[in-house]
Amino acid sequence: MEHASVTESVADRFTRWCEAVVARLPWGLDRYVPATFLGFALINSFTFGVDLLLLTLLHSGLGVALWLSITLAYIAAFGLSFVLNRTFNFHSHAPMGKQAAVYAVVIVVNYLAFILGVGSGLTALGLEYHLARVLAGGCEAVYMYCAMRWIVFGRTLSTANSR
Repeated sequence: MEHASVTESVADRFTRWCEAVVARLPWGLDRYVPATFLGFALINSFTFGVDLLLLTLLHSGLGVALWLSITLAYIAAFGLSFVLNRTFNFHSHAPMGKQAAVYAVVIVVNYLAFILGVGSGLTALGLEYHLARVLAGGCEAVYMYCAMRWIVFGRTLSTANSR
């Protein structure tokens, strides 16, 4: 039980830090940029790095086919993203099973549209696979933040986090 309170305390500090950073944005941007957006950007930048590292290790290091390397790296990174966003960014205490099922649908759509569609499409057009993955990641980021904020964890946000 002590472990849970440590995790919660770290999650609360992460949220307070994101809120403090957003509050200092210039030109009144703090009215339009939610703290959860910053939290999402930080968490998903980290998990995107994990994704690229695993992709490189699998494809360039172990010679796994590109489509399989993309898929395996994607699954691992998005599993990590779900847990970190659920805990640190959206502070969800809702049943994990239902959220995980909704999240699975969201990432399947994301995978087909952005990862395979945009990423593989750009690679097929001659773009280096890391660059193609980064460009697809930009599209993916917008979609995933919106889906996580309003669909996956939308009903669990507190009023302070839901602006």
